Amino acid sequence: MKNLNNGSIKLAIQKNGRLTESTLGLLKSAGLEFENYKKQLFSSCWNFPLNIVYLRDDDIPDYVASGAVDLGIVGENIIIEQRNDVTMQLKLGFGYCSLCLAVPKESPITSSSELNNKKIATSYPQSTKRYLNEKGIEGEIVKINGSVEIAPSLAMADAVIDLVSSGSTLALNDLRVIEKIFDSQAVLIKSNTVSKVKNNIVKKLLIRISGVLAAQNYKYVMMNAPESILKTIQKIVPGLKSPTVSSLSTKGWISIQTVIKEDVFWETIEKLKEVGATGILVLPVEKLIL
Repeated sequence: MKNLNNGSIKLAIQKNGRLTESTLGLLKSAGLEFENYKKQLFSSCWNFPLNIVYLRDDDIPDYVASGAVDLGIVGENIIIEQRNDVTMQLKLGFGYCSLCLAVPKESPITSSSELNNKKIATSYPQSTKRYLNEKGIEGEIVKINGSVEIAPSLAMADAVIDLVSSGSTLALNDLRVIEKIFDSQAVLIKSNTVSKVKNNIVKKLLIRISGVLAAQNYKYVMMNAPESILKTIQKIVPGLKSPTVSSLSTKGWISIQTVIKEDVFWETIEKLKEVGATGILVLPVEKLIL
């Protein structure tokens, strides 16, 4: 077996699960070149000092906390549940879900205050215990490792606390959500034992990943406009600092290049059209280094 203690940093990711494909896509978008086979335990990057280790998602925080690996990509829900001694570096913008309290549709329970002396099934006993303590509820936690949503049907529990993404699994099992406990997404975590030398490599990797994440929030826009409305356009789309402006062969006209945030994109385009911008060309941003 190849020696992974070769000076490269080690990143643990989920071997097979809901975060796997998005994680691999993010790493490849960051320019990392590697082969990933379903049955192998690790991959080595050809163009960056990084070894990728494939683990069960529940094990990733432990490996990172112990220093066995330097970084990990895992669901925030697991970090909240286990409370490992790790440092969160980035929220990655995929793997969204929520830990929710749900009950059978026909249940008379309508709020968490009615859970006293009730049984609550969950795969997140620590998060559930903290939640019940915060609410001052005396309930019995029934720990289940999988298929939590079926517990009420088998008379094992009166309610469940489980991860919800689309809500389809709860609906299929005739459950309804009565309270959201916390939201979660994929996060990048770092060991607190990373050496100074390896930390320099980590910083380089963070620049790459941050560039990919930042680009997802922007569109690159090019447009033509009369030079007389430049100041008006600058107020509408200041870009990161200011738009790039160049003269056109047509007298009195300019070309403007800038970036627009995704969340205000259409409103901004409408304003540009109203003030006289034309020939607006919109392109995706592949990387954005802030």
